[in-house]
Amino acid sequence: MQQAQYTDGTATDLRLLHSLDDLGGLWRKGDRARKDSEEEEGDPGPISWHQRISIWMINEGNRWIFLTLWILVHVGLFGLSFFNYYFSDNFVIARSKLGVTLPIARGAALVLHVDSGMILFPVCRTLISWLRSTPLNRIVPFDKALAFHKAIAWSIVFFTLLHTFAHYVNFWRLSRTDPDKFSFWGLMFGSGPGLTGHLMLMALLVMVFTSLPRVRQAKFEVFWYWHHLFLVFFGLFSFHGAFCLLTPDRPPHCKDIASFWKYWVASGSMYLLERVLREWRGIQKTTISRVILHPSKVVEIQMKKESCRALAGQYIFLCCPEVSLWQWHPFTLTNAPEEDYLSVHIRVVGDFTKALGRRLGCDVDGVAEWEETMGDKDQGLVTILPRIMIDGPFGAASEDVFKFEVTVLVGAGIGVTPFASVLKSIWYRVNYPTAATKLHKVYFFWICRDKDSFEWFQSLLLALESQDLNQFIEIHTFLTGKLRHSEVGNLMLNDQDAFEDTVTGLRARTCFGRPNLDVEFERIRSNHEDTDIGVFFCGPKKMGKQLQACCTKFSNHTTQFVWHKVKKKKKKMHGRIYFKRRKEKMH
Repeated sequence: MQQAQYTDGTATDLRLLHSLDDLGGLWRKGDRARKDSEEEEGDPGPISWHQRISIWMINEGNRWIFLTLWILVHVGLFGLSFFNYYFSDNFVIARSKLGVTLPIARGAALVLHVDSGMILFPVCRTLISWLRSTPLNRIVPFDKALAFHKAIAWSIVFFTLLHTFAHYVNFWRLSRTDPDKFSFWGLMFGSGPGLTGHLMLMALLVMVFTSLPRVRQAKFEVFWYWHHLFLVFFGLFSFHGAFCLLTPDRPPHCKDIASFWKYWVASGSMYLLERVLREWRGIQKTTISRVILHPSKVVEIQMKKESCRALAGQYIFLCCPEVSLWQWHPFTLTNAPEEDYLSVHIRVVGDFTKALGRRLGCDVDGVAEWEETMGDKDQGLVTILPRIMIDGPFGAASEDVFKFEVTVLVGAGIGVTPFASVLKSIWYRVNYPTAATKLHKVYFFWICRDKDSFEWFQSLLLALESQDLNQFIEIHTFLTGKLRHSEVGNLMLNDQDAFEDTVTGLRARTCFGRPNLDVEFERIRSNHEDTDIGVFFCGPKKMGKQLQACCTKFSNHTTQFVWHKVKKKKKKMHGRIYFKRRKEKMH
């Protein structure tokens, strides 16, 4: 099949292109047939180096500065311990037997002590949520707490392997220099440091393997349970250095052994408090007020919990004790803050979600039954609704949408999830204003491969259009997958001069192909000079990097695009979204 390649990178069937061209331009590329000449306004003039650095700092600088400091701290810690043991006159005998691998092992050990003492802080959700509300958030990217946790973890893996291999050499040299006292295999598995070290290594490797994206996404339960091996790792680490296998030349010989507890007592105490708070929040009464069955095996759960108020774009952790008392799964909230309930949309695909669906009275296994029962109305439940516990809500970057006068929202595929509550909140603020809002223009882009992916979001977008919000919210939908021949025929028959888009039913036309980001950013910049524009994205990393690069590229001394990456929380969601006009449902 021949392919036609466009400047925006879109590839499509040549036959399909010709068919659509015959309709007078039904095929709408990502630039919506906008000509570059129409977008070229005036050149704002050259940007000074100072302005370029300022723009770079806003969108990318914090990350690179933090990464540089992170590397320098680790190099400094390793070097401090390495040179201490390499030049110290109190380890002359040990160095004569072991050589340079002694300071290498000790340097890696110091880094492991510090990293292990820090790794629990980023997963203290209550602490991170509080820090996000402080002025410190302008300097430290607390939204990247999970990425920081992963960075520490990979650092621990690297220095653990370095420490391990250095001690392998040390054990071999000890067995050669003093064979009557030491044997290689005895040191490896018969000594205290060797045995505890290998057990720690096994626990670490299991945690790392079960944390890989493919494993975590396919079997979250496996990740959740095995990740608690960190308790074993920390417990063994507390005794790993208590055996005084290598002694200094002068007494006291074993004064500073087993000092690991000094490093992790602060983060360990904070994490223990975090777990206590989780349990306390979890036992607060939460009531399921409504369960709605949606297409594509999706269950919407609406809940009410006293003294629990969520902001747009936040997420919760949900536990159903009747399914598993120990599993807490993250879900993005889809309700607006103005609504009097919390809601999540759960796609029934994994072990936990299937078990939860059954407890909610949904036939998650029978496809025919599912297709018969799905729809806009609530379904009768044949079982008593189970007890659920929720922890949260917790902050996410999409809260910052309302801090800008102009906002660009970009969701790719299921990455649209966090924007559901944001768009609903915008709908309420415009139609039922309780206070002046800074936000006055929203550009919403949704890119997906399959047109069926528009299905669950269609009700929300239709509601926005029905309230004449087109001047406030500008909707752009992009379909990147190839159409079937039957779908092409449907478009040819129904889409010509149609008031509504054939794919989505919206007045906003669906574009076929990926968006031309340069054209879109240039157009938005020319429309909003002297304005800081917030760009919020949730989706694949590759597209995120392209958007982030555009934020830097199209920022100038009058208009700055401020980049935000929003994290979607684990579970895929589909279905339809409902508004409530105060007390009555709006369709």
